[in-house]
Amino acid sequence: MIEILNGTHETVAYRDFQGIKLYHNVEADNYPLHWHTALEIVVPYENSYTVIIDKIPHTIYEGDIFITPPGTLHALTAPPTGRRLILLFDYSLICNVKGMDSLLHSLLPFTLITKSEHPELNKKLHFYLDEIIREYKDPMPFTEANVYSLMIRFFVAVGRASFNASTRFPGITSAKQHEYIEKFMMVCNYITDHCTENINVDDLADLAGFSKFHFARLFKQFAGMSCYEYLTQKRVAHAEQLLIQPDLSITEVAMLSGFNSLSTFNRIFKTQKNCTPSEYKSLNKQEKRQS
Repeated sequence: MIEILNGTHETVAYRDFQGIKLYHNVEADNYPLHWHTALEIVVPYENSYTVIIDKIPHTIYEGDIFITPPGTLHALTAPPTGRRLILLFDYSLICNVKGMDSLLHSLLPFTLITKSEHPELNKKLHFYLDEIIREYKDPMPFTEANVYSLMIRFFVAVGRASFNASTRFPGITSAKQHEYIEKFMMVCNYITDHCTENINVDDLADLAGFSKFHFARLFKQFAGMSCYEYLTQKRVAHAEQLLIQPDLSITEVAMLSGFNSLSTFNRIFKTQKNCTPSEYKSLNKQEKRQS
């Protein structure tokens, strides 16, 4: 349920537990386009459920696990009957743990862990979620600490599956594989923190200690996309947050997000988000008028 909605921004009311809200949702109502600073986990228990991101519907089925990162505009569509777990978590509570911040970036724009494609990981994550539900229902001394530790274990499992060194960097020693993982996680963090600045591949290659050619090849193996594509993705994500602010023009948002050309910003944004920056900005105004 959305309790506090201002435009498209939902403020999550955590109530009894700091940074976590959990409930079994049986409502047939659809949730309008919204975003929040919490990370959201949805697991259908009975019937399917649909999450819409960038105008694209993603239907999830019983037992599948859908993760929506913080700050992502999304809508939810429910079937006439059904039951699903919805868990909202303040991910910033664990970002100081080494590796957790890098993992968050890899979850964008969403992460789906199905029973059919990832049976072992799905089973392990369900175990952690069941433990969290048990603690949430029957609080005991140190319940919050245990819940946070379970959330860390949940995302460690996701991260280890996502950053499988032998898959990302085959043909080299195990020690080198893990060294490369650490280096490219550091590079991705740097890109996220400095995406609005004039970053070039030469500087990133120097940061990682590789030649430009070697860096470009290894980065694509690590991230599944080129360094430029990754940087652009981060700039668009930054622009999304600025577009919600009513006092900034589209041109200002483009410049503040690291784009040197308004036409380039419009073209790239529409390619990634299936709408223009102006249309995206108007979404918040429309929702605000309706609320």
